[in-house]
Amino acid sequence: MTVHRFLVAGTDTGVGKTEVACALAALLAERQERPWVFKPYESGMEQSNVPADAQALRQAAGNWQSLDTVCLYRYRAPLSPAVAAKLERRPASFRRVLRTLHQAEGASMVVEGAGGLLSPLDGQHTIADIAQALRLPVLLVARNALGTLNHTALCLEALRHRRIKVAAVLLSQSAAQADISQKTNHRWLSQTFTNVTFLPPMPFIDAHQKRLTALKRVLSRLM
Repeated sequence: MTVHRFLVAGTDTGVGKTEVACALAALLAERQERPWVFKPYESGMEQSNVPADAQALRQAAGNWQSLDTVCLYRYRAPLSPAVAAKLERRPASFRRVLRTLHQAEGASMVVEGAGGLLSPLDGQHTIADIAQALRLPVLLVARNALGTLNHTALCLEALRHRRIKVAAVLLSQSAAQADISQKTNHRWLSQTFTNVTFLPPMPFIDAHQKRLTALKRVLSRLM
């Protein structure tokens, strides 16, 4: 059986990483690959002690993992993990994160980042360091809006510099409001970065289940 392993990273925060990671996990579960899923760091838990993103990821994969193995570090402040950890005086261990992820060695895996690709995790490491350490191909999620040419190019340059494989780039429209750049972003980026796979852009779909179905259809191209 083919093993599929991805790290879902974003060009920024709020670009739709969680829904993409959940769609990937659900797709792998439907293919009977029993994926391991991880959201090692989650912040912004001001209203609840339950990490909502990690919980959604766990459910999408079939609910077979414990939530504690999906999400190791949880912070209240809606900040990057490193900043939130310092404020709350609860530092994270990058070695512990890698040890936990190594449990899934040889199996299908979906790891979701926190914030953007280079958002600080602990003052020394970023999500890119996880991809590099575990040799995970990165599925880069970018907001399909004005500014994404710069943000996406910067992330692709960072990944190239670290020699991290890019599985694909997905431009996603996560809000109903449209702007004129959405007509040209995908074409410009795909013509500029000809050695990178660009999936068809994901339009805004308000209904959750319809959006999940559409995402799985697009992501199935990676299988």
